[in-house]
Amino acid sequence: MESPLPPSAFPAPPAPPPPEAVTPLIRALAVLRALTAAGGRAAVSDLARATGLARATADRVLSTLAALGHVRAEGRDAVLAPGLLELGNAYLAATGLPDRLGPLADRLADTLDESVSLAVPDGDGVRFVHQATRRRAMSLAFRIGDLLPAERGAPGALFAADWGPAEWRRWRARRAADPVDAGFPAVPARGAGDAAPAGARRIAADFTARVAAARATGWSPDDQLIEPGLIAVALPVRDPAGGTVCAVSVVSHTSRHTAAALPGAVLARLRDTVAAMEAALAAPPSAEDPAARHQAAWRRAAKRQLGPGFVESVARGLAVLTAFGAGRAALTLSAVAEATGLPRATARRALITLEHLGYTAADGGRFRLTPQVLELGFAPLSGLTLPALARPHLAALAERVGDSASLAVLAADGDAAGPAVQYLVGVPAGRIMSVTISPGSRAPAPATAPGRVLLAALPTAERAATGPAGLPALLDRVRADGHALVDDELEAGLRSLAVPVHDRAGRAVAAVGVATHAAGRPPAATRAAVLPALRATAAAVEAELRVAGRFLRIPVP
Repeated sequence: MESPLPPSAFPAPPAPPPPEAVTPLIRALAVLRALTAAGGRAAVSDLARATGLARATADRVLSTLAALGHVRAEGRDAVLAPGLLELGNAYLAATGLPDRLGPLADRLADTLDESVSLAVPDGDGVRFVHQATRRRAMSLAFRIGDLLPAERGAPGALFAADWGPAEWRRWRARRAADPVDAGFPAVPARGAGDAAPAGARRIAADFTARVAAARATGWSPDDQLIEPGLIAVALPVRDPAGGTVCAVSVVSHTSRHTAAALPGAVLARLRDTVAAMEAALAAPPSAEDPAARHQAAWRRAAKRQLGPGFVESVARGLAVLTAFGAGRAALTLSAVAEATGLPRATARRALITLEHLGYTAADGGRFRLTPQVLELGFAPLSGLTLPALARPHLAALAERVGDSASLAVLAADGDAAGPAVQYLVGVPAGRIMSVTISPGSRAPAPATAPGRVLLAALPTAERAATGPAGLPALLDRVRADGHALVDDELEAGLRSLAVPVHDRAGRAVAAVGVATHAAGRPPAATRAAVLPALRATAAAVEAELRVAGRFLRIPVP
């Protein structure tokens, strides 16, 4: 059976790798690109075929990426894991664009009640780095990391206004090789008429004219270039030196505005926002974040644990990407070596490899990440929800302790009986008799361990109003203990134990719980047997939530 992975989304490098390149790192990045092209999940055999790797080599690469938290195995499939987002996070933090300009884009979206996006140039394409979308039936559906052809959308004409002859030649070559945009899965493919010579000439003439107009007017429209009904207006955002660093777009639908009327409705406020964004870029840089360090001791421990299944040069090469971040946009070779704990020669070979593949660029002895880093799984992982993030950890917990595991939140709306807890994920135990927890089901929060954990995390005044006399004191004890155990309250014979899950800001947003039958062992024995595994699971969910929540909004029902 042929691989379902699209070859157009997995192009070969334009030239053979230099002699100093790290071959295992090239292979690992190829696997990540192929897995991204498959939407985040693919059979290992399909990945091997798509990348041209031997099955044994693909297995070693995947086991290394799994040890790093970038992928996980589910049966015969490899699946992108939230830990991979740390690579894209490094690029986004290094640019400072989401941190500095994102709040201004969000404010504009609220003011106009329209979707607003930030995009950066990536070769002859446009890649999104921030989205502020509206909650309505027809809304912007692009994800952070999605790549669009420059000619399909408003930002591309703004970026192309600065192109030289080499960039135009590259654009024409790409258009000739891929006239239907098959290599851009984020946009609908063009029709056969657009691929015909007359259609190709029309598209080229239209784009050239729009680029000239953008150069003259300073802004660019999109009249359904991506798909019918979608319209937009974009302005460039320039740094203090006058270079275009990104474009901000207001995106609407023809059901709300006509393409001709949209500029008049949004340009004035859009220009005010761009002025504020440029002022933000001119301000002193934010404080430097500590670099994410993949310590040599950790790599040695992983190597001992996995043996030949762990490829240390892959871990080293990916660690180089995470050396960049806030306040670390451009680094010298020495700075990269220091941040990663790698020898200079090792860091140099990794940088040579990453530059060859387009993930880093060098200028005057300093290296920086390119937007292409976002092609490594960021777009598929942008759709993460808290239940999806937690589910594999809950499955591992249920298998480890032999009891049902669940993830729950406080229901947004309680009932007359008081606050309720809502279960988002339930994983049954692999035994004949186990507790069944149905996603979406509710229970009185004071009578469940997850409910008590979440009530205990509320501010003091809210805790005092949550239930009958005596409950606030009980919740104070739960808060101090960091866990709750409930026996025979929701149902006779049912025992539950739960701990909180905190987001990046330290708020308890959910609870991880284990439910079991009370018969067979006393409560103290349940604590001793289950609580360490429960806390380890919550810590694993929190770690991935911290990474995923850096630049993404992770929905919590």
